[in-house]
Amino acid sequence: MKLTVTQLAGRIGAELVGDGSGQISGVGAIESAGKTEVTFIKDTERYGTRSGGLTDAHHTAMLQSSKAGAVIVSRRIEGLDRPQLIVRNVDAALIKALNVFAPKLKAPSAGVDSTAKVGQDVKIGPGAAVGPYVVIDDRVEIGANTVIAPGCRIGEKSRLGNNCRLDSNVVVYHDCTIGNNVIIQANTTIGSTGFGYCFIDGSHQLVPHNGGVVIEDFVEIGANCCVDRAKFGNTVIGAGTKIDNLVQIAHNVIIGKCCLIAGQGAISGSCKLGDRVVLGGQVGLVDNIEIGDGAMVGAKAGVMRSVGAGEQVLGIPAIERKEALRVMSLSVRLPKLAEQLKQLIKRMKRLEAAKDNKE
Repeated sequence: MKLTVTQLAGRIGAELVGDGSGQISGVGAIESAGKTEVTFIKDTERYGTRSGGLTDAHHTAMLQSSKAGAVIVSRRIEGLDRPQLIVRNVDAALIKALNVFAPKLKAPSAGVDSTAKVGQDVKIGPGAAVGPYVVIDDRVEIGANTVIAPGCRIGEKSRLGNNCRLDSNVVVYHDCTIGNNVIIQANTTIGSTGFGYCFIDGSHQLVPHNGGVVIEDFVEIGANCCVDRAKFGNTVIGAGTKIDNLVQIAHNVIIGKCCLIAGQGAISGSCKLGDRVVLGGQVGLVDNIEIGDGAMVGAKAGVMRSVGAGEQVLGIPAIERKEALRVMSLSVRLPKLAEQLKQLIKRMKRLEAAKDNKE
């Protein structure tokens, strides 16, 4: 698809400054965008420098050397020699632009593919698409316009809401409930047996996991994730939560609404996360702790205790962010400090030896 800059401005709700006749066919980064691509910069006065750490001056300097055909900005940049699309929220405008130029893939056909295996008493809503070699067990319910890609397996008595998308080879075990507008990417497993054992008579014996999994509306789960079923009750993922690839969510975990969980994280059994919690990449939580509303846990942190609402923690074990940064700063200096300590010890020994000689 190609649009003029003027047409793109209309599609993303931007005020156009400059020539709008140029053709735009995609979105690119400042350093790599070509003349038919639109790029973007964020106003660090509004958004801060956390994403990439660049200041406005750095952004503007990069933009001057960029070959992009237009730029999305939150305020006008004086002296810039290319069209500017001024918006209130750069992130929101960028999402719109990316959607405009997204690849137009063939939509799956509604209905059940001839190679799919469908059990008894299965209810499939209007407009739903069940792809090749899907297996749907007895008494499953699938909502309207839900898409189940090739190779998926839906276990007995599980329910999927409307407008969901399950990518290839997703497995949903029995007695799981998935809400509306849920996206689950390829090879993810929902409702597997949790990791719960008791050492009895000389061996580890599996504790039965008779509960289920509840995934609420507008949840998105990345590829190759595992969400274990509960021992009793349900493992719950709250509405609007987004989960990256390769995340493990153990049995009886409760995750609140609108949380963000980055890749390779692991949440141990019976943890409870409040609303709007953010977990960085490779974060690990020990079992039976609580993370309060709005708390943030930095990448690679090992969380050994409950974290209060709004707290920010880092490190292994995770501690308050400012204190953790001080510890990290000192750890970098440890070799130098160790050498200084070694020299001080030598000096003290020489002084003590000199004192002994005088006595």
